Amino acid sequence: MAFDIKHGLFKLNITDHHAILGVAIDADPKQIRLKYLKTAHKLHPDTCRNPDAAGKKLASKLLSRMINPAYEQLSRKTSYLEHQLVLTQIGKRLAENSDRINLSTEFAKQLLDSGDKFELLYPKLLKSLAQEQYKSLESATDKIALISELNLAYLMLQHRKGINRGDSITQAQPSAAKSQTQAPASASSTSQTKPVKKPQATPNPTNSEPPDPKVRVASYIRRAKKYMEQKNLVRAIAELKDGLKIDPNNSTVHALLSKIYLRQQQLTMAKIHLKKAEQANSKDPLVGESKKELDKMLKQKERDNARKGKSSGRKSSKTSGNKPGNSGFLGGLFGSKNK
Repeated sequence: MAFDIKHGLFKLNITDHHAILGVAIDADPKQIRLKYLKTAHKLHPDTCRNPDAAGKKLASKLLSRMINPAYEQLSRKTSYLEHQLVLTQIGKRLAENSDRINLSTEFAKQLLDSGDKFELLYPKLLKSLAQEQYKSLESATDKIALISELNLAYLMLQHRKGINRGDSITQAQPSAAKSQTQAPASASSTSQTKPVKKPQATPNPTNSEPPDPKVRVASYIRRAKKYMEQKNLVRAIAELKDGLKIDPNNSTVHALLSKIYLRQQQLTMAKIHLKKAEQANSKDPLVGESKKELDKMLKQKERDNARKGKSSGRKSSKTSGNKPGNSGFLGGLFGSKNK
């Protein structure tokens, strides 16, 4: 990301494409496209009304480095579904750990305090933020951060509601089952009708039993590995996802997907599929390979971040005496004011 945002879903290393475009988490493709066209028209160099040269330059950067990539992700079916999968996993995790989530913005706190009315309040709060999102380009990332934290709160409430509903259903099941078992007894005492015999299905010797799902998926795995050797990762992902439609808990498929996403530097997706692979079969050799690759990449990322931190520290110590009070590009996300 060219613009550093550290609030909301961005804080969880998730690029919040919905917040960048100013659309709801559950927006449909038509809504996403309309908002993109409106924002792109506002920021495009040929139609931007900002008279300042620096303002036009900033508008062009926002469009090319944030708006266009966000729309590209949400407009393509495959990447959209992958992003929704990530949001689902994040929402579940947030709901399970809601007592440890600290929200820092008033909009997110207001949504959190709305109780069962959060689904009605969310679009209203989002609309009020999205209308102002790109009016002042200097504070555009501030608004994106506000929307992203609102999205985080909405995801958490959405999945927490699902968890609570699941608990109530589980509690209601024993009584429902009891009433069902009692019903036939009362009916038999009052009715003298003979039970109707169900017709027995005649076996069809021409129809053989369907093959085991793992056998059917093997061909998809074989083709995916071939595409991986050819470095055609898009086709490999497509083959593996087709395989998951047959056997959703196939550890080999999830492990291969994890390896591919690691190659694409998509750590979140790699972690999700590795977790599913471990749950399906932790003894699968590919699961161990994927885990080693992920650990290696995470350690490398930590080393790179440490080097960047030292480098930026040396630079800031050299330049700190020149411009006191300057807090960096756009003056930070929250609470600071640009001079």
